[in-house]
Amino acid sequence: MRKTRLGTIAAMAAIGAMALTSCGGSGNEADGDKIRIGIKFDQPGLGFKDGDNYTGFDVDVAKYVANELGYPEDKIEFVSAPSANRETMLQNNQVDMIFATYSITDERNKVIDFAGPYFVAGQDLLVASDSDIDGPEALNGKNLCSVTGSTSAQKVKDNYAEGTNLQELPGYAECVTQMSGGTIDAVTTDDIILAGLAAQPAYKGKFKVVGKPFSEENYGVGLPDGTDKCKAINEAITKMIDSGDWQKALDKNTEGTGYTPNSKTNPPKLADTCA
Repeated sequence: MRKTRLGTIAAMAAIGAMALTSCGGSGNEADGDKIRIGIKFDQPGLGFKDGDNYTGFDVDVAKYVANELGYPEDKIEFVSAPSANRETMLQNNQVDMIFATYSITDERNKVIDFAGPYFVAGQDLLVASDSDIDGPEALNGKNLCSVTGSTSAQKVKDNYAEGTNLQELPGYAECVTQMSGGTIDAVTTDDIILAGLAAQPAYKGKFKVVGKPFSEENYGVGLPDGTDKCKAINEAITKMIDSGDWQKALDKNTEGTGYTPNSKTNPPKLADTCA
């Protein structure tokens, strides 16, 4: 996943010069400066801003890792990191790291670094609690919603159910609202995102994640290219997993949805991710 594991060593030349920055601070010890962490502000259960409060699984992992790096919660500045802006934000030093359902891909790894993964998600379906839809193959003749620009719904139509009726809306919140009204039969994206949507108080008990993921998305910690912080971050994530705090954070943020992550890939193994 990382360039070093892909056989690329160019990033090593930049170690030091491109080290994790924190408004002038560096290193693993708190120095009085804040660390800037990019998250989503609009993904319930993962990264969500409600007034001055930030909640979600991504937020909880970010807080844990930051604390292990020497930045307690009052030294964290959370910054909105929309999907389309994440690489640019790291390249322009607008944030020090990003926890934002950020899948590790070879293409992204050409311009930034990743630590992790700290979670392995998979594309799945969110349906009404009493729905008999049990997988993507059952969507022929059904209305499937995803967000504009996403390829998730088209993948279902191409690979599993040619007769699926695709609906694109600006956000997943709109998809879920329409499903609540009965005009949408299913919503598709990563399973943990769907679980976060289902866990919102207004929808508790109304929806369920089908639980048959049909892709693999490794959520990593986005870092500036050439960082020397990967090993320390991976050690922090491993400590969170081994201590049980990772599981507690996952349970807290998906409570009431019946969602269980893929046990074959979670918790993720990080032993060689910085090799």
